[in-house]
Amino acid sequence: MLTHEEIERGLAENSDAPNGAARNAHAEVLVGAAEATGDGALFRKALDNLINAYLWSAESSKMLVPFARLLQEYDKDPGSFDRWAAHSLFWQFKWVATALSDSPEIPLESATGWLDEMERRYRIAGYSERPVREAELWLADAIGEDDRAERAYRAWLAADRDSMSDCHACELNGQGAYAVLRGDDAQALEVWQPVLAGERTCAEEPHRLLAHSLLPLLRLGRFDDARSHHLRGYRMARGSESLLPSVGKHIEFCALSGNESRGLEILAEHAAHVGPLVNVDDQMAFHGGILVLLRRLTELGHGQSPAVPYEGVPRTVSELYEVLRASSLEIARRFDARNGTTRVSDRFLARIGREPLVDVLPLGVRSTALPKAPVPAAAAAPAAAPAPPAAGFDELVERARQARDQGHPAADGLWAEIGIRVDARPEGEVDALVAADVADHRALTAARGGAANAAELLEAVRDAYRALGQAQRAALAQLRLASEAAQSGAEPERIRKLLEVAARAAEALDADEPLRGRRIALAELASIRVESYLRSLEAGPEHDHLHGPGQDHGHGELAAELGAFVAARAEDLPDLVAEAEEMLGRVALSQGDPERALPLLASSAARAVSAQRPWQAVDPLVLRAGVLMSLDRPEAAEEAARAALEHSVEVTEAETHGVVRLTLADILLRRADAAAEAAEHALTAAHWFDQAGLTADGGAQARLVVARAHAREGRNADAAEVLQSTLPDLLEHGEGQAVSAREFLGDLLRQLNDSRAAAEQYLLAAEVAKGWEDTRPQAALAQAAAEQLSAASLHQEAVAAYERSLELYRVTGDAPIAEVRILRSLAWLAPRENVTAAAWAQARDLMHQAAGVVETALAEHGETPAAPQLRAELAQTWLQLAQVLDWRVNSLEGADEEGGGEDGEDGEESPGAVVGREAEVEALRLEEIGLSERAAALYAELGPDHLGDRLQCVQYAAWTEQETGREEAGVARLSALIDELRARPEGVPEGLLERAQSSLDSLRS
Repeated sequence: MLTHEEIERGLAENSDAPNGAARNAHAEVLVGAAEATGDGALFRKALDNLINAYLWSAESSKMLVPFARLLQEYDKDPGSFDRWAAHSLFWQFKWVATALSDSPEIPLESATGWLDEMERRYRIAGYSERPVREAELWLADAIGEDDRAERAYRAWLAADRDSMSDCHACELNGQGAYAVLRGDDAQALEVWQPVLAGERTCAEEPHRLLAHSLLPLLRLGRFDDARSHHLRGYRMARGSESLLPSVGKHIEFCALSGNESRGLEILAEHAAHVGPLVNVDDQMAFHGGILVLLRRLTELGHGQSPAVPYEGVPRTVSELYEVLRASSLEIARRFDARNGTTRVSDRFLARIGREPLVDVLPLGVRSTALPKAPVPAAAAAPAAAPAPPAAGFDELVERARQARDQGHPAADGLWAEIGIRVDARPEGEVDALVAADVADHRALTAARGGAANAAELLEAVRDAYRALGQAQRAALAQLRLASEAAQSGAEPERIRKLLEVAARAAEALDADEPLRGRRIALAELASIRVESYLRSLEAGPEHDHLHGPGQDHGHGELAAELGAFVAARAEDLPDLVAEAEEMLGRVALSQGDPERALPLLASSAARAVSAQRPWQAVDPLVLRAGVLMSLDRPEAAEEAARAALEHSVEVTEAETHGVVRLTLADILLRRADAAAEAAEHALTAAHWFDQAGLTADGGAQARLVVARAHAREGRNADAAEVLQSTLPDLLEHGEGQAVSAREFLGDLLRQLNDSRAAAEQYLLAAEVAKGWEDTRPQAALAQAAAEQLSAASLHQEAVAAYERSLELYRVTGDAPIAEVRILRSLAWLAPRENVTAAAWAQARDLMHQAAGVVETALAEHGETPAAPQLRAELAQTWLQLAQVLDWRVNSLEGADEEGGGEDGEDGEESPGAVVGREAEVEALRLEEIGLSERAAALYAELGPDHLGDRLQCVQYAAWTEQETGREEAGVARLSALIDELRARPEGVPEGLLERAQSSLDSLRS
């Protein structure tokens, strides 16, 4: 049997325990133990603890029993409840009213009776009816009495607020929720704005409202707000039992915004709760969001994919959908039976049948892509399927040929579609030229992908075109054979031979062939490119070259050949000249001449546009934008990047879209006023990189830019969510990127007051930097970790981190300011947990060491530009030493009031010890005054930039003098400074005189 003291201790521990079933079980045990003691006060305290434990869990509906027992205790002896306990009891009535409405096993008559009882007791106690009318609103709405609900809503708003009213944040939640039920999303968001903006908050707000707002925002097209509310809101709701309905809303949001994979990840994080809950209303709300996701996944062809287990049994998506739907509808029918209306089940069915509100809303967070769903058998075209109408097919072929001849990006997609239709036709019904064109497309795709049979396919295409009398297409296929040989690493002799054959094939075309000149020029340009590549190979591995064939580095021959090509073809083949000029620009860059590259890249883009091939201008413009940024010309870089974005409209390659958007986002991020637009482009870039299968590469870089843009806007929670999701990818991009990413995440977590997590990131970053020759990054990270460990009250760990940082800074020998700040921090930590005289002596010694570091640096460096900052650090050290001494004085005076000796000694002290402590206090006070005087004098020497620091020192000295009984001296000291400030002809910083005068008035009062 637990003792009274053990129960009290257990109640205190339980109040601070994490919410959930374990806390509830412990609270139940404590109620039984408290009742067994016969101590009424202890029993009431245990019941209150149990009610609060239930409230913040998924078992909130169980609070009715302990509340009824606590109410019985009140009725037996109201006088045993003090003012606070009575207030708490009446406050809990509101929770119980909600639990009654949300519990189908409670008969409607009982629920109504409890509501009447709440109204009666509130009236007798003199409380406003406001909470009663709110509770009536939700009960009336649940049972379909809409007129009564409207009356209750108006009465709720009209009633006075008093000490029993819910906080403003919770009330606004309910008022907005009622607007959504009436179909007025805009009104709801207007009502919710003070909470969403952080002006009104409480323990679970804005957590819940951020989730409630998601679908209204989507329906209103406010996509950026919806994205932000999801990122910020899910971070708040994640893992909280009492917020499972909010988690369900985040899952539903993902399902309706094209983010099914993200929804599946959130579901996996909460798999432990995917089962029956004690609070069945929460169960319906949570599972309802999951069902929306599971239905979407099934529609997308993932019904047989694994989901999460249900009661320990693995389930596929379709299986879990059926289980959750059946259990949820069973709960809904119980509500309907209790309420005498189908409102609950009608609303539930409407919810789980919702259709997507947007195709894809990029969220920025990294999610593992869903696997490609298998095509259902019914969806596959049967071999005997009728051919599409001839006119439609012929038109498609004509469009594909035009796009191919134009070099349009859409050509690949058109030929792929034609290929599908051709495959569905009987072999004899396919036009031979169309078949050759389809084979040409497939061979080119194979060559681009480095397929082993690419050469064989290209040869077959060449021969087919020859047989059909398509000499110019055969010549092009021959040229592609040479390019494929170079790409696959064939012997130089074979590549050169293939190039010669391709050139002869082009020359051999009939003189009246319209494409003869183009085929000859293509062969010439390919020869220039490939021959340069071959020369680099033959020069040996020590000969650097650019990224592809023909981009030779450090050799003027390629530039000369390309220049001659440009001069010869400038008038008749602008698109090929554009390609040559882009190559020339890259050569110039490889030779370290960006100024020569810029006009070439600009000309390349302009020629492509004039040739009506704007998509061909994208690559040179992106490259030009990057070069301009490297030359610190951001305005011109932005202009080039925006032009690239404009010309990329018809591009079909996902990676190119990602590169263009990321380039522009990175440039915009350098501007102070363009963070929001940078985030938008980076979000889109991440989406495109994901589509291209480059999530871990370009996608990670894009998400890093998203995070930095969000942070620039002050959206630190959004930034942290995005960065944490892509951190594993960034860690694979080299040590420098890993350290930078972890440090950035640590900074974000620090801004979010998550000190432990911030310290962890700083320490992990420091570990990566451990082997670097320059120890300063590791030292700075260790110092940052120490600061956060101290903020988290992990004092021993903070001391260890500070000492490691100090050691590393001392290795560099040139970081006195960092050293002095660390020593001061260690001084403050010294007596934090150990308040012995030795600890205070250590704190004093550390402050003296800090002053010594600065004085040594001043002596060594003299009047260098760093001297003013060093002297300011010295003044700050003296002031902080005075503050440490003041802390010591307070500890001595506290010991005197408690009647105990220092170092934890108990018992009455001798008169001599008391007198000695009083003398020590007096000496410390005088030393404080002297230190603050020295600091003020040094700040005075440093000039007007330190007037605020000087005032702080004078105020400190004046107040210390008052504490020693010399009020007039303190008043005179502060008055003299005020007179000096007023006499300054150049004035003083705004508010400084007001602060000084306020302090003086307080001293005189």
